Amino acid sequence: MLRTDTRMTSWLVSGLLLVALGSCAKKEESSNTMATDTTAMAPSTPAAPTFTDPQIVAIVVAANDADIANGNLAKSKSSNTEVKSFANQMITDHSALNKQGSELATKLGVTPEETDASRQLKSNQDATRDQLKGMDGAAFDKAYVDNEVAYHQAVVDMVSQSLIPSAQNPELKALLEQAAPAIQAHLDHAKQIQSAMATPQ
Repeated sequence: MLRTDTRMTSWLVSGLLLVALGSCAKKEESSNTMATDTTAMAPSTPAAPTFTDPQIVAIVVAANDADIANGNLAKSKSSNTEVKSFANQMITDHSALNKQGSELATKLGVTPEETDASRQLKSNQDATRDQLKGMDGAAFDKAYVDNEVAYHQAVVDMVSQSLIPSAQNPELKALLEQAAPAIQAHLDHAKQIQSAMATPQ
């Protein structure tokens, strides 16, 4: 089981980092082209945003929906008090963030626009949840928490490296900047639970 869990976590980290790094590759490619074609020009023009505001909204919704679904699964399957408490917090906090995002999108007249990043984020978490459904007890708790650590790390990286720099609307950028510390706190909490599980009782 340990070998399966390690493989699943490794696959998950690769998939999620691919989501975060896919956008960076586009930015790096355009940056390399600029460096080759305009090396004599100074000052250099700023790189175009990686995502548009409608695309950012779709990514935020996909990220929140995935963690709400993960939390609901953990709430129904786990008997670990700490894991269930964490799952409840994920449901509550990500539901609140989705509500804020939806209200802001309505106010700004922004319709979410799917991208490869939002679709891949959803499909990766759907596949992970399918694997989690086949687990029980301590194996489930470990796999769920390992996923939450990897998932939140990928989301933290994406928010700070791609979404905040890309956001054009000041209110959307402010919402992302306000959410970033909460997501980091989720990551820190998940790491604490992960560490406690790894420590012999």
